[in-house]
Amino acid sequence: MRILIIGGDGYLGWPTAMHFAQRGHEVAVLDNMIKRRWESELGVAPLWPIATLTERAQALRETTDREVEVFVGDVADKSVVRGVLSRFLPEAIVHYGEQPSAPFSMIDAEHAILSQANNVLGTLQLAFAMHDIVPDAHLIKLGTMGEYGTPNIDIEEGYLEIEHNGRRDRLPFPKSPGSFYHLSKVHDSHNLMFAAKLWNLRITDLNQGVVYGTTTDETAMDPRLATSFHYDEYFGTVINRFVAQAVAGMPLTVYGAGGQKRGYLNIRDTLQCVEIAAMNPASAGEFRVFNQFTEQFTIDELANLVVEAAAKQGIRAEKKSIPNPRMELENHHYNARNSGLIALGLQPHRLTVDVLAGMIAWAAQHPERISRDVIIPTVQWRKQPEGVREA
Repeated sequence: MRILIIGGDGYLGWPTAMHFAQRGHEVAVLDNMIKRRWESELGVAPLWPIATLTERAQALRETTDREVEVFVGDVADKSVVRGVLSRFLPEAIVHYGEQPSAPFSMIDAEHAILSQANNVLGTLQLAFAMHDIVPDAHLIKLGTMGEYGTPNIDIEEGYLEIEHNGRRDRLPFPKSPGSFYHLSKVHDSHNLMFAAKLWNLRITDLNQGVVYGTTTDETAMDPRLATSFHYDEYFGTVINRFVAQAVAGMPLTVYGAGGQKRGYLNIRDTLQCVEIAAMNPASAGEFRVFNQFTEQFTIDELANLVVEAAAKQGIRAEKKSIPNPRMELENHHYNARNSGLIALGLQPHRLTVDVLAGMIAWAAQHPERISRDVIIPTVQWRKQPEGVREA
């Protein structure tokens, strides 16, 4: 199969490209490298330096004799995306090419607008290009569980059976996102659902939970094939933050009450899920939704696991509650369905103390690389307008 990975320089994009290449598919990646520029502008960097996309492709060739074709350009640029689709003619497209951070989108108006313009317009440009050039290709779009928010009912996979005034229908599950980033993903979902219906496109929306880990079969083959590990407030996830704080001798900063519950999955399971979706494509005209996570934890539960894992590495870690910078409920109902991918064969890797201990041991090889200045949150969701004070 010819598979195009958009956002192929990213944390998930590069491991996905290698994963498919190793399985004998013809793989190309498209990326404009803008996330590396954003990192530089914000003064953050992965814990370990990562090779350039060109260097990674060369390393993969040297290590495995597998080829990944590299295209450099912006998916939101009409000439770029149409040129790549016309040349490569993909049968499947995995779309990771979006600004991925909620805190980034909440910095100020500029970053909120940038996030939505980048994400929504790029995906729209891709949908139109698919319609004109590869209408039979299958689009696998990375969504987020954050689209749903934390409703006081169980979260279904994309759709909800509703009875109202004696009539029944199957409608999109209500969305209640908590940041301008998550809103951009909701807009994507609506646009792509409409595109599937309008043009008979095949689309799978993977509403992914929080991913942890950096090691896959392919990244372990050569240091040049590594993917990124972010722990900063913008691009780092909570597990990475706790791991870095434990290694650096900092308290594990639990936002507020710590009862915020979310879905999580290992990076190896992300690769499984994307492969399952590619090998079992949506039907023509179908906008299919899978909730892509394997386990659910509260923030406080994760902090406790990291404390226990740190102890196994001879590190004494402790928790500390800090004011929550985000707009979110800290104690709430959360029970999401995730049966679709399991039914198609997903075999989950579980988050255990040993897994976390391994992450801590890996990060502890070079504790001097951890910058304490970029961990504690500075972006406040409910920032007051200038001249306005809390009563």
